[in-house]
Amino acid sequence: MSYQMISFSVVSLSLLAAGSLNFPQKEGHDEAHMQSMRECASVCAECQVECDSCYEHCAALVTGAKKEHASGMKACLDCAQCCSLCSSFCARQSPMAASAAEFCAQCCEDCATTCEKFPDDPKMAECAKSCRECAKECRAMAKMAK
Repeated sequence: MSYQMISFSVVSLSLLAAGSLNFPQKEGHDEAHMQSMRECASVCAECQVECDSCYEHCAALVTGAKKEHASGMKACLDCAQCCSLCSSFCARQSPMAASAAEFCAQCCEDCATTCEKFPDDPKMAECAKSCRECAKECRAMAKMAK
C-alpha cells in the first residue's frame, strides 16, 4: 500500500471521527439512519487500513517461504477494497450503501475466517477482530436501511 493511500485513508478517517465531514440529510433518511451510515463509514475505513496492513504482513511472510499465508494476502486485499467501497458509499449516503454493506459484511467474514486460521499471529488476530467488528456494523446499517 502506498504512503499516499495510507495518508488519504488516515485523513479521511480522522475527519470522520472528528465530525468534520458534512453528511447532508437525504430524503427519507432520519437522523438515526444517517448516524448509522456515518458509523459504518468510519468502521469500514478503519478495517480497510487494518486489512491493507495485514496484506503487507502476509506478503512478507509469503516472501519468507510461508506460502500458507497466500490465502491471507488474497482475503485481506479483497476485504480492504470492499471496505473502501462501502466506506465511500456510506459517507456519501449512496442509495447503494445498504447493498455495499451486505457485500462488505460477507467479505469481512471471509477475511476474518482466513486470518483466524493463524491464531498465534497477533497481526492476523487483530485483522480478524477488525473484520468481525466491521461485518457487525455493516449488517446493522444494512438492516436499518431496509
